[in-house]
Amino acid sequence: MITIPIDTTLVRGLAELEPTARGVRMHRLPAWVRTQFPDPQLLGAQSQPAGVRIALQTAATVIELDLHATRSTLLSVGRPRGRVDVLVDGELFAHIDLVGGDTIDTDPRTGERTLVAGPAQTVHVSGLPPRDKVVELWLPHNEAIELTALRADAPVSPDEAERPRWVHHGSSISHGSNATDPSATWPVIAARRAGLDLRNLGFGGSAQVDPFMARVIRDTPADVISVKLGINVVNADAMRLRAFVPAVHGFLDTIRDGHPETPLHLVTPIWCGIHERTPGPGSIDPASFAEGRLRFVATGTEGDTVMGRLTLEVIRDALAEVAALRDDPNLHLVDGLGLYGEADAERMPLPDALHPGPDAHALIGERFAARVFGVQPNG
Repeated sequence: MITIPIDTTLVRGLAELEPTARGVRMHRLPAWVRTQFPDPQLLGAQSQPAGVRIALQTAATVIELDLHATRSTLLSVGRPRGRVDVLVDGELFAHIDLVGGDTIDTDPRTGERTLVAGPAQTVHVSGLPPRDKVVELWLPHNEAIELTALRADAPVSPDEAERPRWVHHGSSISHGSNATDPSATWPVIAARRAGLDLRNLGFGGSAQVDPFMARVIRDTPADVISVKLGINVVNADAMRLRAFVPAVHGFLDTIRDGHPETPLHLVTPIWCGIHERTPGPGSIDPASFAEGRLRFVATGTEGDTVMGRLTLEVIRDALAEVAALRDDPNLHLVDGLGLYGEADAERMPLPDALHPGPDAHALIGERFAARVFGVQPNG
């Protein structure tokens, strides 16, 4: 087996690789952001490699990847493990479940965290077709990963195919919450359908119209950009309407400083019944722990928007007004209800009342590819 250096020519869709005692840790945000705003929620989300993949051009029939996973769990709540998805020339070849690794257990009632150490894992991929091909290892969207070693039974080189670069920013829904596979989150589905090189800046709980996130997008090469704002601002009860509207204008202004004419899609929230007419903050329903699962609730008062408190209905109207006021022919408003609306929620409900399940991720990805990128729907 040939040992292959792990670097950013092979690992796609991230900001940087940080050397560690084990190997390298992946970061979707650059070091200056992590230093400027070391928020635990953001740091944890950006360390999970959503949309990150190792892309190889090779005739190898066997590839091995040594890795060490760290997952975060809530005591008494069962959550599925992450996976590595193997694609060959764009077609799914294998799902490989993560095992071992470290676990950080959090007691949701007290906030106490406990580290349970576990072993590393070798992801072994064999039986690959003995021809020149592109092999992609899509890394787990829901667990932090350190890469230790990469080996193959034939030489490899980076995938040099040129694809338009899509930079997308959003919440945990864009991050991939409740999707079972890293290649089946809605942004990955849309990117694959449209033949785009994805940089996923979806971060659980962290789409808060932060100026540093706009700077990251400004400084990232992109042929198309999308920004999906709203649900986290309501969840956190982070702003009132007076602050939200100019913050969005400033966010878009900063992006335009680096991408003055790049197509920019401003995406409104998908349907989420708990927050359509009820402000945040959002919270976990304590009763759901007894059922061994998570369910979210809105703790605000329905209809309480007179003083500028935000609901998803208010957010959608505000984003539409922002888009209409800007003299920007390359800014496009995307209605989130056209991606997943009330009727869709009746057919495929949000499993935890906040995040789409696997079937809804597929629906949103297909619709986004069709409505934003002009891809013909499957079938």
